[in-house]
Amino acid sequence: MSELTDTEREVLTTACDTIVPSIPCTPDDDGFFARKASDLWVPQVIDYLLAGLPEDQRASLITLLEALASRDFLNASTRFREGILHELSLSGGDAPGAIDALRSLTVSLFYGLPDEHGQNPNWSTLGYPGPMTLRPGGEKLLVPYAPDGDTTLEADVCIVGSGAGGGVIAGVLSEQGLSVVVLEAGGYFAEPDFDQLEIAAYRNLYWRGGPTLTADGNVSLLAGCCLGGGTVVNWTNSLRTPTRVREQWEREFGLEGLAGPSFDEHLDAVWQRLSVTDRCSELNRPQQRMKAGAEQLGWSFKPVHRNTDERSYSFETAGYLGFGDRTGAKQSTVKTYLRDAYERGALLVTRCPAERILVERDRAVGVESAWFDPESGRCAQVRVRAAQVVVACGALESPALLLRSGIGGPAVGQYLRLHPTTATVGYHDEDLEAWMGAPQAGLVDEHESIEHGHGFLIETPQYTTALAASGLPYIDAHAHKSLMASFRHAATFIAVLRDRGHGRVTVDHDGNAVVHYEVSDELDVRNAQRAIAAQARLHAAAGAGRILAAADGDDAPAWRRGESLEELIAAAQRVPLGAGGWKLFSAHQMGTCRMGTDARTSVADPWGQLHHVTGVWIGDASAFPTATGTNPMITIMALGHRTAQAIAAATPRSARATAA
Repeated sequence: MSELTDTEREVLTTACDTIVPSIPCTPDDDGFFARKASDLWVPQVIDYLLAGLPEDQRASLITLLEALASRDFLNASTRFREGILHELSLSGGDAPGAIDALRSLTVSLFYGLPDEHGQNPNWSTLGYPGPMTLRPGGEKLLVPYAPDGDTTLEADVCIVGSGAGGGVIAGVLSEQGLSVVVLEAGGYFAEPDFDQLEIAAYRNLYWRGGPTLTADGNVSLLAGCCLGGGTVVNWTNSLRTPTRVREQWEREFGLEGLAGPSFDEHLDAVWQRLSVTDRCSELNRPQQRMKAGAEQLGWSFKPVHRNTDERSYSFETAGYLGFGDRTGAKQSTVKTYLRDAYERGALLVTRCPAERILVERDRAVGVESAWFDPESGRCAQVRVRAAQVVVACGALESPALLLRSGIGGPAVGQYLRLHPTTATVGYHDEDLEAWMGAPQAGLVDEHESIEHGHGFLIETPQYTTALAASGLPYIDAHAHKSLMASFRHAATFIAVLRDRGHGRVTVDHDGNAVVHYEVSDELDVRNAQRAIAAQARLHAAAGAGRILAAADGDDAPAWRRGESLEELIAAAQRVPLGAGGWKLFSAHQMGTCRMGTDARTSVADPWGQLHHVTGVWIGDASAFPTATGTNPMITIMALGHRTAQAIAAATPRSARATAA
């Protein structure tokens, strides 16, 4: 529990029950409308979570509770309490953000928290079955290294991060005969651990425990943080790097060979190792609706290739991929490149975040890290001595590591691209069973390059209950519950924007990453407005009877069949992009340690090595010179494959012979 006073704890309970109250409704056979937040222990869970929040967020929530107590919140009627929350949400200072955070937490937990049997009583109304009884499709075959006290390890290469980039580089370099140590900040989870529960997946597999707002409140970030990184939790959309992007990177940033057949070889190698196929892309009902709408509009719709083992694939369970794939069909780096490296002798050290890179005379000599075991409480300092260090902990943490280490130059943390994403929901007459089938089996690419090589893709997201509840517009408690009661009829479309503008990553006084991002570039704003219009038209053409924008505020745009679609589009385009307006999401973070020829505007050279520090390489999406406009996994892996070959070529032959 946090250090709340008894009064603050009582105010918290009352606030949660104001956000999700008991509402008289007939009929209400399963008690959905009668159920309030405290019936599912939501206030107690929030109280527990408060202690783990960043200091500023915790302080703002406690200040909010104090403000509510001073307004006689406890003795007010439900209607009056709603008015108090609404009034504060329109005030200045930290109150609006704190109310939004409390509201999001409350509805997320109310619709996502499982009981001791892995079920939530609200799911029956939503038409969601929850976890399926399923034997694990694989075992925990890897055994991470656990130090016995403070330890120094020796290796040719130390790789910080184990996701799409770090995993590939570990596999390729171990094949070259180099000794490899992989440091991973998260834990090791595999098929027996994947319980198909959203809240548990966020806690175990995601950066900072799940959806995390940027410091300015504009974008909610999702990133993997476990052995295998994003490849464990992504949606297996295996898109190759667009030709126009490859040409731009070679032409403008000096990435030799990106536009030609040599990079095709890297892409092909990755596709082959990941078993990428289009034979596991059966469309679920929302995707069928999307395809029908695209055909009605004359737009291009394409099936998606996915990194999936056909022998283990199951359409019925593929919808749980974002929570870890219990079937074992998803070919993450854990099941491919990391396993390859492990079988060749690489050491995998989990729950061991890197603190800083060790440099002597402008050359890498190793990494200092801190290992911990949450089960035993043991901890240790782990120092890895290595002449080659690969920074591959993601575009949010890689720049933070370089900043803590005092290396990388002026561009470190700059040029953050997020593929900012808007979401819209179309309601249909029938139960769409959106929880079934791969999250992304098809997409609309009609608008992928509509101005200066920039545009957007329209895709479908992972089915969720917690994240969906926080994403739906909250006008009042009754309206929100009614939306969730009808959620079984919903098809959600997302527009993934190739952003030209950029944000940045800095560090706070403790060295933790702080993310800043605003959609302000004129081209990005135009394309976001085009994406909003396209989503609305696609929903209408797909047969939706009602369309909602995932936006904040009393006037969140909505439409019912028979009303003017153009008026909806105009209203939706007037809503600000970010805090207080459109709820923006990002599962693709890129560019904060980018490659290029100019040391003033890039961190690494065109092969991935830092401009001014020999032996430090960038091996993840932070190396991207620009946003790709596509789901980035395959591009990360292909660039990692290319960088690994450069590292091998830069490693003295004697070191390779010794390692072998």
